[in-house]
Amino acid sequence: MQPYALTLDRFIDHAAKWHGATEVVTVGGGGHSGRIGYAALRDRSRRLSGAFRALGLRAGDNLGLLAWNSQAHLECWYGALGVGIVCHTLNPRLSPAHLAGMIHQAANRVLVVSADLTALAGTLVQLCPTIDHVVVLEEPGSAAVPPDYDRVTSWLHEDLLARLGAEMAWGGFDENAPAGLCFTSGTTGAPKGVTYTHRSNYLHTVHQLQADASGLTARDSVLVAVPMFHANGWGFPFSGPGVGAKLVLPGRHQDGASLARVINTEGVTVAAGVATVWLGLVDHLDRTGGETPTLRRIMLGGAAVPQALMDRLERRLGALVQTSWGMTELSPLGTTASPTAPVRRAAQSGRPPLGVDLLLTDADGAPLPEQRGQAGRLRVRGASVVERYFGQDAPAVDADGWFDTGDLAIIDADGNVSITGRAKDLIKSGGEWINPMEIEAIVGALPGVAQVAVIARADAKWGERPVLVVEVCQDAKVTDQALLDALRPRVPSWWLPDAIVRLAGMPLAATGKIDKARLRADHG
Repeated sequence: MQPYALTLDRFIDHAAKWHGATEVVTVGGGGHSGRIGYAALRDRSRRLSGAFRALGLRAGDNLGLLAWNSQAHLECWYGALGVGIVCHTLNPRLSPAHLAGMIHQAANRVLVVSADLTALAGTLVQLCPTIDHVVVLEEPGSAAVPPDYDRVTSWLHEDLLARLGAEMAWGGFDENAPAGLCFTSGTTGAPKGVTYTHRSNYLHTVHQLQADASGLTARDSVLVAVPMFHANGWGFPFSGPGVGAKLVLPGRHQDGASLARVINTEGVTVAAGVATVWLGLVDHLDRTGGETPTLRRIMLGGAAVPQALMDRLERRLGALVQTSWGMTELSPLGTTASPTAPVRRAAQSGRPPLGVDLLLTDADGAPLPEQRGQAGRLRVRGASVVERYFGQDAPAVDADGWFDTGDLAIIDADGNVSITGRAKDLIKSGGEWINPMEIEAIVGALPGVAQVAVIARADAKWGERPVLVVEVCQDAKVTDQALLDALRPRVPSWWLPDAIVRLAGMPLAATGKIDKARLRADHG
């Protein structure tokens, strides 16, 4: 058979040839939007390849990308990927110190930034002597101005394209070449870099496009509310062009009113993002009485959601909610609930797609003799699973290639995975373990509870004791007694929290998950 390298430029080439007029839409501030067809986007990306080469980047170099979801950001991705430059995505919600550490490790010489992040970029320029060029993206509704940085050349995206853009041939390199660099969120320790290859991301796209996963088609309009700096936007910037679906990129404008407007304006059928985004959408619709009739599915990830929230989203939006589970180290898809499953529960994250394999072990790594109906540590292997972290020689997998996710899980008789907790989140009280996730699931299902977290607090007698942290819905009246009464018949008495902390707003980490590290610092 013919050799055919599985490189990521194939996706945008396919979209340009067979779905050239299908749009990529960028939503900017003030109601402004921009749109471009796949064929025109591919042409601009090929010219950007020449511009990046003119800035001194070569195959294998890491291009720093500090940007929101937009056409310009996507053009930079494909302009870099097509000639073997690695897309190093950076989360602007992290601290400058964290970002500088990642830039230092990646030796970024060129930094691409959204127009509203130039001040942050200026701080990073001072902290990172490797940076020689800053490219500012011009996006709808933004006032992009070339900033004046000491010792660093700054460019506007369009000026760079006009002055240095030169169309270049794509491909011609090994499919196992690095394509992306993404650092973990650091919620379970120091951030670690994960290097994706062209082959791994190509196969991940095949995993995601399976009918029981995202199942996208050319008839879909896909709202990518998950940032592109979160594990490659969960792969949608590849799978959307791969089938010729319309891509809708909302930038940082993800309040309820903005999302409702863009869903209806662009006829969005499938949307992807963390639960807090969609909670804001339904709150807005409840206040205004609006509807989103085109929306058929919402793909949730990032953290488990209470059943009550899943039910509320489906009831208010008239859309099916697909839960999923994954990690940066998995590119990120691990499991997803099938949209055609006869019974779907919020606690279940579904089954793995073809190409991803799962194993439950005990704490020492020995496989459980029975893989169904028993809780164990979840391990994963596959073509889109990390083998070793960026810059590290030691493998991140065992001798048989299994990666320890650090998650605890149960697999039911039908193969559906339920994540039951994080090994590092378990609370050891009097020598016995308490699983915070079980308490969170019960309390989170109560009417009036918006968000919930359980953390450990040091205790002189027991070692650790649980503390319940809750955020209730506006105008809801939920007493402490009601919270404890919900738990009493369902958990051992010694699991009951010693304290209840009420917050007006739950702190969120840079990934949109509840920031348990901050909760422990403030209330632990």
